[in-house]
Amino acid sequence: MSAVARREFGDGPLSRGAALIYTLLVVEVLLLVCAAPGLVALFALERHPSNLPLVALCAVPLGPALSAALYTLHHQRLDLTDLHPWRLFWRGYRANLVGALLVWAPTLVWLTVIAVNLANLSAAGVPGWWVVPLVTVGVGVAVVGLHALVITSLFAFRLRDVLRLAGYFVLRTPVVAVGTTLLLVAATALTLVASEAATAALGSLLALALVRGAAPMTDMVREEFVRSVRKGPFLTSRA
Repeated sequence: MSAVARREFGDGPLSRGAALIYTLLVVEVLLLVCAAPGLVALFALERHPSNLPLVALCAVPLGPALSAALYTLHHQRLDLTDLHPWRLFWRGYRANLVGALLVWAPTLVWLTVIAVNLANLSAAGVPGWWVVPLVTVGVGVAVVGLHALVITSLFAFRLRDVLRLAGYFVLRTPVVAVGTTLLLVAATALTLVASEAATAALGSLLALALVRGAAPMTDMVREEFVRSVRKGPFLTSRA
């Protein structure tokens, strides 16, 4: 089969759809494998406010796994003749492990503090209207944290620059912030109505929605803030 025929085969809509499904399945399996230590412990925990710190601890391995999923779904070409999502996933996992943890762990700490306060408002004698600012701050922390995870997964910036860009683009690209918020609401609702397992089973789809919804932000980061070779499937650099 000629190179032209291979390209035509891999570039058709049915081929691209099949490539996307295959990529999502591979990413889902690898995501679950990398997050398995925390997920197994999480499924064993009772849904009680006293377990919130343990829930956050169980969620730590999910950060680097989600970062690798974002990296893979961003860089993988939907071509059946050139599908290697497992290679991209492990490359992204190794490259982003430290950066993802530096973003993910503080985000979990902030969210845990807010969640514990929300769960104990009545016991602390705090007025009920405090729910509104606490939830608002929690959503803001979660959105900025996810934006920072996307940025550190796709670019090689210093941590302080990642956090600055994540906060800056909440205001610069409000459509991305709204989309991320809606995605968080959907994932939270699914977890509460069904279970953590249902949310985990849709992890690759949620990652795909996050990375594609963040495209306006990442495009602007690439155009306005990257001054050297971008992080790609084979090359990494510090910008």
